[in-house]
Amino acid sequence: MVSRLIAIESADDPRIAEFRDIRERDLTGRQGRFIAEGTVVLRMLADASRRRSGFAAEKVLLLNNRVGGVSAILDRLPDDVPVYVAEAQVLDRIVGFHAHRGVLALGRRETNAGDLIDRLPERSLVLVGCGISNHDNAGSMFRNAAAFKADAILLDETSCDPLYRKALRVSVGSVLSVPYERGGDALDTLTRLAAHGFAIWTLSPRGETDIRQIPPSDRMALVVGTEGEGLPQSVLARFRSARIPQSEGLDSLNVATATGIALFAMSSAAKRI
Repeated sequence: MVSRLIAIESADDPRIAEFRDIRERDLTGRQGRFIAEGTVVLRMLADASRRRSGFAAEKVLLLNNRVGGVSAILDRLPDDVPVYVAEAQVLDRIVGFHAHRGVLALGRRETNAGDLIDRLPERSLVLVGCGISNHDNAGSMFRNAAAFKADAILLDETSCDPLYRKALRVSVGSVLSVPYERGGDALDTLTRLAAHGFAIWTLSPRGETDIRQIPPSDRMALVVGTEGEGLPQSVLARFRSARIPQSEGLDSLNVATATGIALFAMSSAAKRI
């Protein structure tokens, strides 16, 4: 493993250009590429690369004193993935800030073959996000989906990119393990799910059905909206709604918390967990 380490002595080295000023690049996007930050996310990226599950590692950048702690993960990466190392002062100048954990990787999302809805198994639980613009919430939704065995996440075109560095970190790398698609109109996506035999349940503080009373079915979809505005009326009017009972005087739960509770209830009802 030591032989594959490449020392970087200047922040201007072109070999690590993709890691330069990553906060600013977060705002402009990377056209299918993303930054994986931290040991856990690096491990998830290595696993995804080995499984050929739609993600690949392109290069790694480490603080010198972090090499030993991630050596087992590096050994699981393909041999052609370069591993660059730098001292703290150089790495801080490259990245543009200090709190980067000293473990970074550049990943790439590869094109999936075919439509995700068409590839879902006969028994499926799907999470649909409408207008999820907060990156912390997006990351938490993926973590919840992984925890409660959801088969996929579908995000509409108004939702944020889950490969944004912070969303990926909050998800503890689950963005790399839970299949997802992002794009299109939420109502169109739900109509397609319904045509594929999914029971659609929207989540709202004023939902008609207690989340604990949702009848299990082979194919279920949970739909959540942004905090504040919630789901569009066009969605609420078309599909059945569920609520999470809570104390009087509270308007709603954080979407990340609500998603976890609802997925637990639905996954339990379907005996998935």
